[in-house]
This record gives sequence, C-alpha cells and structure tokens, in this order.
Amino acid sequence: MALSDRSRESLLPSFLYTSAARCFVGASRFPYPSPAPAATPTPAAVGGGAPFMIQAPKEGIEMYSPAFYAACTAGGIASCGLTHTLVTPLDLVKCNMQIDPTKYKSITSGFGVLLKEQGARGFFRGWVPTLLGYSAQGACKFGFYEFFKKYYSDIAGPEYSKKYKTLIYLAGSASAEVIADVALCPFEAVKVRVQTQPGFARGLSDGLPKFVRSEGALGLYKGIVPLWGRQIPYTMMKFASFETIVELIYKHAVPIPKSECTKSSQLGISFAGGYIAGVFCAVVSHPADNLVSFLNNAKGATVGDAVKKLGLWGLFTRGLPLRIVMIGTLTGAQWGIYDAFKVMVGLPTTGGPAPVPVAEKALEAST
Repeated sequence: MALSDRSRESLLPSFLYTSAARCFVGASRFPYPSPAPAATPTPAAVGGGAPFMIQAPKEGIEMYSPAFYAACTAGGIASCGLTHTLVTPLDLVKCNMQIDPTKYKSITSGFGVLLKEQGARGFFRGWVPTLLGYSAQGACKFGFYEFFKKYYSDIAGPEYSKKYKTLIYLAGSASAEVIADVALCPFEAVKVRVQTQPGFARGLSDGLPKFVRSEGALGLYKGIVPLWGRQIPYTMMKFASFETIVELIYKHAVPIPKSECTKSSQLGISFAGGYIAGVFCAVVSHPADNLVSFLNNAKGATVGDAVKKLGLWGLFTRGLPLRIVMIGTLTGAQWGIYDAFKVMVGLPTTGGPAPVPVAEKALEAST
C-alpha cells in the first residue's frame, strides 16, 4: 500500500513519522517485540540471528516510540469518531426505543415516527456531541490500549505474557476504557438528552450549557458508573475477542502466513474479525446501555428506577437486535479503519500470530 511522500504529508502530520525507512524490532515481549536500539542491530547483538524487521511502505514508525502511540491515537480518533457519527440515525432510534417503547415500538416504526415528526434532518440530531465525544474516546481507547498491552506484557515477561496473552488483552483494554469513558461521559450525557427530548436543544453548543444550568457540572458525570458498566465489558470483549478471532482466522482459515497476505486481505480479515467481535460486545454491554440511556434522559433518575420500569428482561433485550446490527457494523468498521490507518503510516495490522522472537528463530534454525 505504497504512498507518495506528498500524499502522506497531505493526510498526516509530520510528527507521526520517524526518519527511518523501516522499523527494526527486537525480540522479547508479547504481543509485540520490544523496539530495538536506534543503531542497526548486529546478529551478535540479538542472539546470533538476523533482526526481525517490519517493512513499511516507504517510511516507518518505531514500535512503542512516541510516534507509534501518536499514530495509534490518531487512528483511534478516525475509527471511533467517524463510525459513531455515521450510525447516528441507528443510535437515535435505539435510544428512543429504550426510553419510550410505547411510541417507538420497532426499528421500522421508530424511523417512521422520527421522519414524520422531525423530517430527514432529525435523523442526525446530536451528531456533534457524538463526533467529538467518540473521537475523544477513540483516542484514549486505542492509544492507551497499545500502551497498557505493552506495559503489562513487560511486567509479565516473555514466557507469561505469551501464555496468558488473553488476560493481557483484557487488562489492557479495561485500563484504557476507564480513561476513555472519562473523556466521553459529558458528551454522551448531552447527546442522549438532545436525542430523546425534542426541543431540549439543537445540539452541543446550546445543549451543554443548558444541561449544566439544569443539573450542574457534576451532572455531566451522573452516568459515569453505568457508562463504565457498559463500555468496560464492551471494550474488553471488543479487543480480546478481536485479537483471538483474527489469530484463529489466520491459523485455520487462511492457507498462507499473515506476513504473506496482501494488505487488502489483512484489512478484510480485520473487518470480519471486528464484526464478529462486535456481536459479542453488543450482547455483553446491552443492559448497561439501557441504564445509560434511562439515567441521562430523566432528571434525578436512579438505577433502581430503571430496573423497576424496564424490568430485568427488558434491561437485557429492549433494543438489542438493532444494537447488534449497529455495534457489529460499527466494530467491524472501526477495526478496518484503525488497521488501514496503521498500514498507511507503515505499521503492521492488529492481531494474528505474534512474530517469532529472534532468539527462538535462531534456536529453531540450529536444531
């Protein structure tokens, strides 16, 4: 997926690149090996074998350098901000079905009611807080996930990080999501109020000050605990299942190693793995999603009020089919965009078998 220098510069800020033409990666930690020193490594320096190199299209970013984390953060902004904004109509119907099921009885009737009452423009009500909120969330979610995944792998060491890789995926994604939801919560509170209370506000610019006047600044974080309850299990499932599913696809469904697959094939696998992971995400996080919508819609509402009104069955099932379609598509698109961004800046796609450490390769070659 080669890009000219000019096309790169027009798309991405220069701080995302290093001057190296390729990225040298030494062997030590799972899921990715640790970055090698700035100087070109010699066979003696890495255990007698040739260094493992990740080829970049033309320029490369050193793994786990500040530029690497900046690229992952930028990729997260693009993947989450754009996708959530595009599915605003689905999210709008879902939220209203959760809040007023007697009026919004189904997906099709929900769209019909919105079209009749608010016109076609009404389908994108709340798109600004959606774009800004999920861009901030995506930046923290993906950027900190890559950071914590490497951090926990280093703590565990080479043997245990490989043996307990799923636990590292779960811990890294949960840690990242705690931070990401702090960034998202104020925007989510305003978005839900704008989408479910016609006439409350046109969008973020007038909705945010009105919300603060009504409930105070701390009211913006009234839904933080249910939001954590929704997003942390969702993100843990999103990252851990995606990494596992992609690894299984490369292991059992693709006849050639990942390194020999074309970039377009790898991105297709990223989308497929993301879609499947998204279905699991929707089911796991749906009860908390109903709570978030209920609490942000009604002033002074509590979790007990939500359970009493929705019932346990309604808490788990109301709006679930639509959310499965929305989250499956959303998650698949997010992983596709995120990995496409990584490929564009010279990084490998996410998931699949971890590169074999150089020392292990040298040992295998000698036996």
